[in-house]
Amino acid sequence: MGGFGRYLAAALAARFANEGMGMAVVLLALERTGSAAHGAFVLTAWLVPNVLAAPLAGAAAARTRRPRLFHVGALAGFTAAVAALALLLGRAPEPLVFAVAVLGGTCGPMVTGGMSSLVTGLVPAGPGRDRAYGWDASTYNAAAVTAPAVVSLVAATVSAGPAMGVLAAATALAAALAATLPYEDRTAGAAPLGPQAGAAAGLAALWRVRELRAVTTATTVAFVGIGSLTTTSVLLATGLGSPGAGGVLMTAFAVGALAGSLTLGRMTSVAPGRLVRRAMVGTGVALTAAAFTPSVAVTAALFAVAGVCDGPLLTATLRIRAEYAPDGVRTQVFTLGAGLKMTAASAGAALVGLAADAPAGLLLTGIAGLQFAAALVHVLTVGRGPAPTGAVTEPSAGFATTPAGRRSAGAP
Repeated sequence: MGGFGRYLAAALAARFANEGMGMAVVLLALERTGSAAHGAFVLTAWLVPNVLAAPLAGAAAARTRRPRLFHVGALAGFTAAVAALALLLGRAPEPLVFAVAVLGGTCGPMVTGGMSSLVTGLVPAGPGRDRAYGWDASTYNAAAVTAPAVVSLVAATVSAGPAMGVLAAATALAAALAATLPYEDRTAGAAPLGPQAGAAAGLAALWRVRELRAVTTATTVAFVGIGSLTTTSVLLATGLGSPGAGGVLMTAFAVGALAGSLTLGRMTSVAPGRLVRRAMVGTGVALTAAAFTPSVAVTAALFAVAGVCDGPLLTATLRIRAEYAPDGVRTQVFTLGAGLKMTAASAGAALVGLAADAPAGLLLTGIAGLQFAAALVHVLTVGRGPAPTGAVTEPSAGFATTPAGRRSAGAP
């Protein structure tokens, strides 16, 4: 298996565990304590550090002279935390359980965006790298489809503890595979990193580079809606007379997203900025239609269409980050982008909880509206006239899709 093949296997295993944690933690808490709310609190303790640790993790990854040890160590820490929660949740004092969850959550940014930052070192610049990011994005979608199903099956067949064990085994496999990947040697002849490689450098790059600012702002707005889609799907299915069909709708969305990332997401003839906007608008149109359908079957079909449209969004986002992130802060850009999207998704879930008494169709229309708003934000941010003095608008030196490079990935 080549280096990129091993990377994909590691990324899929790690993201499988990450996607399965939400369901596994809640099921384990319900099984051992009789309270799903306790599982939600533990899950919150797991998720919050993802946001707070993102800039620090990215800065540390950029500064370390032993990137292999850093990446493998993060995956090993994630594995240890999952295994510890499988043993301690519902059995040990709550402060200890929450502390383990917080420590495990600090490794989260390296499982998501941090791993994606490795692609630039594994695949040469050009169309092949664009396609590589399509495959990388598909690991997220494949994990979103398979992880909840596997966790549910193992928990129903055996118990939730072994389900958590499966997730720990997956991240252990990811760590083992990551240890075999080629990494840049920073120990010999490396110039010391300047102050701008600190924890704030990634944030500065996200703001200073117009294409990064545009895609980060737009996807953050979009994910406020995506984060509320799970709860809304349950409410929508209940309103259609099938309370248990919320999972069917989200599975349809996830399957569609996987198909979209493997097909539309691999299109290298479309500039990634344009693909971002098309994905958001397409998702919004499909969800708007789904808000007015009379049956679960038709709604599920439209959720699948929305997923197909949403699938290329992550691929295009990864391409833009790789293309425009300054070399010294690339990992920070990836981890920060993932952290901001997770924050937005959490905010969306909280907002829909507060508005749960509203008609489900209205909530879904609001989610669709956020996708349209995100596309508009991207247009306005990218097309705001001349770049500020000193801003970086060309692709970074490590990325070029043509001999001359593209001047603006987000240009109309």
